[in-house]
Parts: sequence; C-alpha cells; structure tokens
Amino acid sequence: MALRSAEEVSTAPVVATGLIGGYLAARETGIRPLGGVVLGLAGAYAGRTWLAKKGPVVTAALAALYVGGFGASHPLAKKIGAWPAVLTVTAAAAGAAWALADRDS
Repeated sequence: MALRSAEEVSTAPVVATGLIGGYLAARETGIRPLGGVVLGLAGAYAGRTWLAKKGPVVTAALAALYVGGFGASHPLAKKIGAWPAVLTVTAAAAGAAWALADRDS
C-alpha cells in the first residue's frame, strides 16, 4: 500500500479522524493507549503534509494545536461533556489545518 504524495493530502479530515477516531477507539474498547495510537498515526500523517506544504513553523503550530486540543479536551469535558469537548477541539484543530495548510490546495 502506497501513501499519497504529501502535497496531495487534505489534512483537515485527517485531523478530525485522529481526534474523533482516537476518542472513539479509547471509549469503545476501553483501551486508552489504542486511542493514542489512532491520534498519533493521524497526527504523523497530517504532519508530513504540513511539513511538505508549509514548512516547519506552520507544522509546529498545527501540531501544537492538535496535541494541545487533545489535552484541552479532558478538562473541557468536565465542563461541557465529552462529546461537545471532542467536537469543539476537533473543529478548532481541523479548521486551523484547513486555513493554514489545505485552503490553497
């Protein structure tokens, strides 16, 4: 199986898959590290595209938002609930990925 060229990948859906899919994998299996694997694989796949398209500065910013969103979803979930928290941070991270990396494609 060959990966698509980094320049051809739209990362907003990959980011959404990583955050929502990671949450679902952990929740439905009860295996939290499995959620981390989904989150990490999607983040690495998106990161390769960010680096190829926009360079290290944008890649670092988007990666920080992606990982930071994952971290922020935990305390946010205590205030607004798990699903609203996951969807909120996913919207922010995927929106930023689209605006900073995907829009020009």
